Amino acid sequence: MSAALPDKTRVHAALLREVAARVDHMTGVAKATADGATHAEAKPENDKDTRALEQSYLARGQALRVEELIEQREALRFMPLRSYGESDPLGAGALVRLDSDDGAQCLFIAPHAGGTELVVDGVQVRVITPQSALGALLLGRSAGDDLELRVKGELREYLIAAVR
Repeated sequence: MSAALPDKTRVHAALLREVAARVDHMTGVAKATADGATHAEAKPENDKDTRALEQSYLARGQALRVEELIEQREALRFMPLRSYGESDPLGAGALVRLDSDDGAQCLFIAPHAGGTELVVDGVQVRVITPQSALGALLLGRSAGDDLELRVKGELREYLIAAVR
């Protein structure tokens, strides 16, 4: 990976597009499930036939997931994108480059959408949340700090090489 970090506003915009696409997809899935639950073919054949009821429960769960995704999208949309200097303690909105023996990785700390992979300005960016092990380890640290994290029983060492 290149030594330069991508533009943070472009990372944020790419993340918002990804979450908006998830909202659109789940909205369609929830609508299709709800339509299936009320379709004429879903009519119970006897008192033991619960297909329509089960489908309506599934549709409700999917509708709740859509609401959750919309809330996450809005929280990300209004997330402050402050600039982090070399000595500033890291928090949500920080764009970080970690160096290790395995190479460099670019991370964006956000309150939601952890695990999302984005490519911005030719750089792969992984979104992590403060609740993840690596996100919790990064909080309050600053550029130049060394970190150790046990991953699958193996101790890994990282250097916070750059922040934005």
